[in-house]
Amino acid sequence: MPNANSHLQFSCPHRQLYTVFNPTLNIYPTFAVQNFGMGHKKVIVYIALVLAMVFWSLSFVWIKVVYVSYGPLTAVFFRLIIATILMLIYGWISNNLLKIEKQDYRLFLLLAFFEPFLYFMGESFGLKYISSTMGAIIIATIPLFSPIAASYFLNEKLSFRNFIGIILSFIGVGIVVFDDSVNFIISPLGICLEFLAVFAAIAYTVVLKDLSKKYNASTIITYQNLIGIFYFLPFWLVFESKSLMNTAFNLHAFIAIAELALFASCLSFIFYAFSLKKIGMNNANIFINLIPVMTAIFAWYILGEPLTFRKLTGIAVVIAGLFIAQVKMKKFIARLVTIQQDGGR
Repeated sequence: MPNANSHLQFSCPHRQLYTVFNPTLNIYPTFAVQNFGMGHKKVIVYIALVLAMVFWSLSFVWIKVVYVSYGPLTAVFFRLIIATILMLIYGWISNNLLKIEKQDYRLFLLLAFFEPFLYFMGESFGLKYISSTMGAIIIATIPLFSPIAASYFLNEKLSFRNFIGIILSFIGVGIVVFDDSVNFIISPLGICLEFLAVFAAIAYTVVLKDLSKKYNASTIITYQNLIGIFYFLPFWLVFESKSLMNTAFNLHAFIAIAELALFASCLSFIFYAFSLKKIGMNNANIFINLIPVMTAIFAWYILGEPLTFRKLTGIAVVIAGLFIAQVKMKKFIARLVTIQQDGGR
């Protein structure tokens, strides 16, 4: 059996990813920063990182495409099946899929309950009531709230930057959610469901802390998705299996499910992990802030969702909150000065 210490490792304060989707909590795999010399190699790294952001942004749009013909449970159930098969193949090829020890079965069951089960229950059903852009904005706040859970359950300090970031994120979401008279202009049920996904991701991080010390990222993601299939199976059989049998096959919607599995659940993770290894978590996490912006653009172009000034303003405020919470300004300014002195290289 491969040595767990020789593979990707998770570290917490949080974030996940959706399972690798959230990056302000160190739920993502942590790698040593390496110096790769030639500039063209860095270009490859940034291309991989941007592609990961593009795929994760498109996932909010692909879900809407699936909903034209299929329900949320069908979308998630078959997405998990395809993603698990692909991750098993990836683990076999890369030889980094570890065996779960018997004493960790309960933790993996709890982990999979929070994510993918509870997370996708909130996110997928929430997106039936709100726009792709609004869903992306709310999900983007996961890294901001994770430090609160970390301070309570993991005894990690909640910084002033985290507090300011949380306040700004609430303001940004409020700009999009409320009108000038403080009345909801977006479904409250959809918003609550999306925040259920946020809660699930944060709880996932707390459970992940112990498992991340023993298992690599590929192992955790593969098995949590595999267990998630069995969590969703009874709900799918009861609520959507019959309707699926009576629904005409929609190739476009099925392709969207395959895209969610391949690009959002597999390739995005692989590309993001590769980038983390090369440029480190702090640099890579800044790119996560692009997801609400990219989602808004893709949703406007593909789905025809309106791109209003109010929505753009709310996105900008949320991203500002994320940026403040993640970036240590002294180091960031020093980095900018260094880049300027090096001629922008």
